[in-house]
Amino acid sequence: MNFTPEAVRQQFPVFRQDAPLLPLCFDGPGGSQVPAVVGEQIAQYLSGGTANVGGYYPTSVQTGQLVAQAREVVQAFLHAPAPENIVFGANMTTLTFHMSRILSREWQRGDEVIVTELDHYANVSSWQQAAADRGAVIHQARIDERQCSLDVDHLIALIGERTRLVAVTYASNTTGSIVDVQRIIKAAHQVGALVYVDAVHFAPHQLIDVQALDCDFLVCSAYKFYGPHVGILYIAPRWLTHFMPYKVAPAPNVGPGRYETGTLNFEGLAGVIGTIEYLAQWGKAEAPLRMRLVESFAQYQQHEQRLSALFLALMDTLSSVQLYGASVADSVVRTPTFALNFTHQTPAFVAKALGEQNICVWHGHFYALGVVRRLGLENHGVLRIGLMHYNTEAEIHRLFEHLQRLEKS
Repeated sequence: MNFTPEAVRQQFPVFRQDAPLLPLCFDGPGGSQVPAVVGEQIAQYLSGGTANVGGYYPTSVQTGQLVAQAREVVQAFLHAPAPENIVFGANMTTLTFHMSRILSREWQRGDEVIVTELDHYANVSSWQQAAADRGAVIHQARIDERQCSLDVDHLIALIGERTRLVAVTYASNTTGSIVDVQRIIKAAHQVGALVYVDAVHFAPHQLIDVQALDCDFLVCSAYKFYGPHVGILYIAPRWLTHFMPYKVAPAPNVGPGRYETGTLNFEGLAGVIGTIEYLAQWGKAEAPLRMRLVESFAQYQQHEQRLSALFLALMDTLSSVQLYGASVADSVVRTPTFALNFTHQTPAFVAKALGEQNICVWHGHFYALGVVRRLGLENHGVLRIGLMHYNTEAEIHRLFEHLQRLEKS
């Protein structure tokens, strides 16, 4: 089955509205639109009789089966070794703060932790506060200002015998820059340091393989890849029982439930199952889920590269706009997320003007404080335009028509 933007858009209620002007949704990095199947799965669970897990009656048994299925489909999505390596939570930020408490229990005064200027600060502040509590030292790897990506050489130079953790993003939620995390993981493991990967921005665009990465932890959020608000954490097998989590005393002390505080969002997990089924639809129907995801993501990636190439080509029609990040449509280097600044207007002004035309974009710092500070843009931030595989070339042309008008105004 071959991917087409038209076939995709028919599956999203927001693009099927009977309205004279459909929204141009270029705010994917802040949260993607959601296909109908996700809402249907959530409604089906809620209307079919809800229950907590652990009971012997049918709805409780069904909820237990739902949780097990959710772990299995996310296992395929991340290529985890087993469903037990998948932990669910409220969101990436909450999960990361939770894990920062757990991992830092083993830190000693003088131990070292590395964060980066490129990251969303959920993957910075969590570790800074944990380090302060334990008397550990924080180092922050800088960005390469020319490409607005991580200076990987600088990060690796910071790794030493006292390094206990490296927290690093897979891709910038602001500039779209992709990081060579595999190289960082290899260097960190040589000194026995753990690596915590924030894949929130990467996950919608390229398929993750945690086994190939050999990372210790990886987090992402389903609402960034066409799903509901559910946080996802991968824990490598060697660490699943190693750490002592903060948890309610009678709660299970085995499996991923050790790290899940309170009752899970069962209807959200039903939506996650629907999301991954949606993402896998362009693969061969008879193939295993992971293979269907591989085949589907290959088509998403090709389409997004075409969109990126068009976007970057049309940037040449604007004379007073600066792009932060790589100016090539290369999926090894960047996602289709673009950070812009304007000579004569603030990002907020441009975002408001576009919003009045039903063009959805974001402005500001997006919690990536290190990037905007390094670039001297903390006062106004940038305008962020993020493309997803449901976007079309026609939408990009319409966007640039408005940007060209704004430039002349």
